[in-house]
Amino acid sequence: MKTTLKPERISTAREALKKANQAYARTYPGESSRRQPVHVVYGGAHLFKSDTARKMGQLALASLREYAPDAETLAGCLGLPGGELAKRVHERVEAKLQREAVEDFRIDFEDGYGHRPDAEEDGHAVSTAEQVAKGMAEGTLPPFIGIRIKSFTEELFDRSARTLDLFVTALLERTGNKLPDNFVVTLPKITSPEQVTALTRMLEVLEQERGLPAGALRLELMVETPQSIFDREGRLALPRLVAAAQGRCVGAHLGVYDYTAALGITAAYQSMTHPASNLVRGMMQISLAGMDVALSDGATNVMPVGPHKKGASPLTEAQQKENREVVHRAWRLAYEHTRNSLERGFYQGWDLHPAQIPVRYAAVYAFFLEGLGATSARLKSFIEKAAQATLLGDVFDDAATGQGLLNYFLRGIACGAITEEEARASGLTLEELRSRSFLKIVEGRRKVA
Repeated sequence: MKTTLKPERISTAREALKKANQAYARTYPGESSRRQPVHVVYGGAHLFKSDTARKMGQLALASLREYAPDAETLAGCLGLPGGELAKRVHERVEAKLQREAVEDFRIDFEDGYGHRPDAEEDGHAVSTAEQVAKGMAEGTLPPFIGIRIKSFTEELFDRSARTLDLFVTALLERTGNKLPDNFVVTLPKITSPEQVTALTRMLEVLEQERGLPAGALRLELMVETPQSIFDREGRLALPRLVAAAQGRCVGAHLGVYDYTAALGITAAYQSMTHPASNLVRGMMQISLAGMDVALSDGATNVMPVGPHKKGASPLTEAQQKENREVVHRAWRLAYEHTRNSLERGFYQGWDLHPAQIPVRYAAVYAFFLEGLGATSARLKSFIEKAAQATLLGDVFDDAATGQGLLNYFLRGIACGAITEEEARASGLTLEELRSRSFLKIVEGRRKVA
């Protein structure tokens, strides 16, 4: 067939395009199939012990059993559809709280810790490292863990850097140079890429001096300031912050209350659902889409704690009723906030109190179970079309969408919302599911065909 375009006439443009496409692929590798926890629980460093996660799980389970002992009560409190869905949610939440209530924990040296004398913070930096080492040895740590240091302002940098150094040094000395699985350092209140660059350099030096593999120490960004979104010249800041981490950045966490406060919104109106909060979520998604940086939402700041404490005398029926009403009201608010996050593509959020954990899982489980049928059918059809295209020699270039659909099941299975057997309704085998890769599934089916 006759053509007009000669390869030599467009070679320069083609080479430039090749370089641009390769640069794009490096910058935007797409959504990862790595497990992402559904929450991160923040707790002051002065309170952390090796078995903190286990004790929080016990408190969370006690809260569920006291205030939602059955599926009907949970459904009525949260506004869930009754029947089989509510039953499955309740059963799976209770099982999860017994098995692995806390998925991620951040030992906090910032807002949850406050400003203390240097000697006191030095002591806590070392003692928490010792507790983490003990938890590693005893198997009591959650699957994900890390520390949040103070911000890198001029006033706080030296204190923050010393805490990081003391913690990492003490931890590695007590573990024979081993880090916990999925360990991360959280940097709060970022206002410039130079702050991320400084942390990146510090982590690099710690690795070199302590004999760790390059890249072993990872970081996550707190999005709590307007300067985390736009820089002084009006450019999107988040991509530059991620770039400053030089491949170490694994997450970006929205700090709703600090962010809205920085905009001048008064405390009475700062909330997870304020328009400013929804706007910044969208900006985070636009800025980081495809970069393999996990997004996390903030926390509900209304605690599900009843006003009447148990003492020597049993609570009256009226006191129990008031406690139940207060907890259910806080649970419903947390449920609405979590659903708002999930529906906007934020699959992780903060929890600040053990009694928030049951509703976290209830919201996540209901979300995944409600969409199970439709997503199963869509993924099954998508894989069949992709495999057919590959078999015929066509190029199937929508793998990112396929991986996104697969990740729905991987997320649901990882947190306990859905079972592997339920995921097989998508037409996938257990081996295919466990490969965690859409491309591997399609390639495997092509070879079989």
